[in-house]
Amino acid sequence: MTEFRSVVAETGEAHGDPLTVHGPEDVAAACAAADAAFDTYRATSNEERAAFLERIADEIMGIGDELIEAYTRESGLPKGRAEGERGRTCGQMKMFADVVRKGQWEQIRIDPAMPDRQPLPRPDLRLRMIPVGPVAIFGASNFPLAFSTAGGDTASALAAGCPVVVKGHPAHPHTGGLVADAISRAVKASGLPEGVFQHLSGPSNELGAALVQDPHIMAVGFTGSRAGGLALAKLAQERPVPIPVYAEMSSINPVILLPHALKARGSDLGTAFVGSLTMGAGQFCTNPGLVLAIEGDGIEDFITAATGGVSESKPQTMLTKGIASAYAKGLEVLSGLPGVDMLAKGEEGSVTTGGTALFQTSAEKFLAEPKIAHEVFGSSSVIVRCKDEAELKQVLEAVEGQLTATLHMDDADQAAAGRLVPVLERRVGRILVNGWPTGVEVCHAMVHGGPFPSTTDPRTTSVGSLAIDRFLRPVSYQNFAQGLLPPELRDDAKGDGVPRLVDGKLTVS
Repeated sequence: MTEFRSVVAETGEAHGDPLTVHGPEDVAAACAAADAAFDTYRATSNEERAAFLERIADEIMGIGDELIEAYTRESGLPKGRAEGERGRTCGQMKMFADVVRKGQWEQIRIDPAMPDRQPLPRPDLRLRMIPVGPVAIFGASNFPLAFSTAGGDTASALAAGCPVVVKGHPAHPHTGGLVADAISRAVKASGLPEGVFQHLSGPSNELGAALVQDPHIMAVGFTGSRAGGLALAKLAQERPVPIPVYAEMSSINPVILLPHALKARGSDLGTAFVGSLTMGAGQFCTNPGLVLAIEGDGIEDFITAATGGVSESKPQTMLTKGIASAYAKGLEVLSGLPGVDMLAKGEEGSVTTGGTALFQTSAEKFLAEPKIAHEVFGSSSVIVRCKDEAELKQVLEAVEGQLTATLHMDDADQAAAGRLVPVLERRVGRILVNGWPTGVEVCHAMVHGGPFPSTTDPRTTSVGSLAIDRFLRPVSYQNFAQGLLPPELRDDAKGDGVPRLVDGKLTVS
């Protein structure tokens, strides 16, 4: 085994004691333990599993200030952000506990036998969802808590009944280690097998590759770069038994400023836009990296306010030196593209910080140069000036799949918005009106996903209660004796409050 160190994001300097790097033998052992724990864990009752998820939330909160201090040191993000993300992490654990208790995730369907049906009888058929098996989760750099060791992927996989093996992100190993220990304490306190949760650490890509290729792993959850997500998806598809990789990757989240809203409040929109753009140094997967507007009244007011805000902005610490370097290179490429003009730039960044940058181009140039639409991970955005609604629609149709799109509109813009929504539905997972995309509510109706390349599977979400469906699969039981059926599918399954679709009619026992 080799060693690596935690790094202080603000200075780029190593901090604390050396940390162990796990190798291929550790991956194999962790995955084997997860597989050995699977049947026991998936047999837990809804109440037992829900209580376990709640215990995880309690254990994370019990870490106290040590977790907040590690988070801020390793990410460069402020204390308020750390505390908010901790609350979100624990909140989504409790949300999935509620989902598990209510039993809707089981999606029980019962079609009783029709022995006298003509011309052929119908057999007795009963369906439920079961967990897919051990799941590999990759921690994200930009959310050290909510999308990492105990993040939404881990919460939804555990809620589904799947043991989890986490590959901790090397940018925040101390933060991830503290959370991993908290989950392990919850596993022990709940009387569950140790293999229900395993945590692996190390900086190499080989560790993640070995995890995805292990035959015990049945699905993968990932949040990160397009290159990283596609590399994992390729490995998963090349296995003797291919498995799904649910990767959330790149997105530039177009914001559309419709004419009446732009005319009425162009300056206010420009100011609010900069606030969203610079939040967290722009290191959000929902950062507004593209703004579309039609030439006319208000566009100059928007640009004046936006350029003023960008020019006055200060550089912010980025998550890692590598991310800061990639951001600087991305700005260099973007500023060198033909037809792209830099409107404003904030104070210059350093090897660990990134400044804000705002560019503009025409719709014609945007359509001619695909590189303008490439994600630059940081507080950078491009304004695309369109001649009319037809050209704006043409730009939207050329944009790749996205996590979000935003419409800023007034009542008088409703007809135009109605014409654009069908286009946006084909491009994105979430459409906002008069808001900003940097903010993802954890709830039942949230979709944090979208068409490629924002994700590898546009049918899914990584945030919200629907995220559990990624780690479930249906099994149908035909002509089973009552005693052989799973208890929840039997005729005497009463009083548990679980909804059932019986002969096409929804019932709750």
